[in-house]
Amino acid sequence: MQQPKAALAERIAERRSGGDDPRALVGEMRRSVLLVPMADGVLWSVRSGGVRWICGFTDEAALARFALRHTRGDEPMDYAALLGARIVDEIVPALGEPAGLAVDIATEDGSMFFPPVVGIVPDAAAVDAGAAGEGPRS
Repeated sequence: MQQPKAALAERIAERRSGGDDPRALVGEMRRSVLLVPMADGVLWSVRSGGVRWICGFTDEAALARFALRHTRGDEPMDYAALLGARIVDEIVPALGEPAGLAVDIATEDGSMFFPPVVGIVPDAAAVDAGAAGEGPRS
């Protein structure tokens, strides 16, 4: 049986090449266990474009590429293993600001961003809830 982390990386590659259904990619992200770096007991995130991005990685190799750029080579990086659904359904809304999930950001041609929009995060945390005259979905 294929590991979920490998399945997500494969779905990302398919989507980046123009294939695959975006809903299937979101579903795969939700089912996948992601490795989220921690600094001082807090999940690693970055702010860009007015959004706070929680950084998650599909496997230890992807996390290691990130760690090489953000720590000294001999320094271990703490991380939490979290289900994608937990990140977008619980952690993102608890941040109280526009937030999304950035996956495998240190993997050239392999990253994917899951923005804070309806269908990815809960409506209450989505920046587009109520857009274009629509009310939040239930």
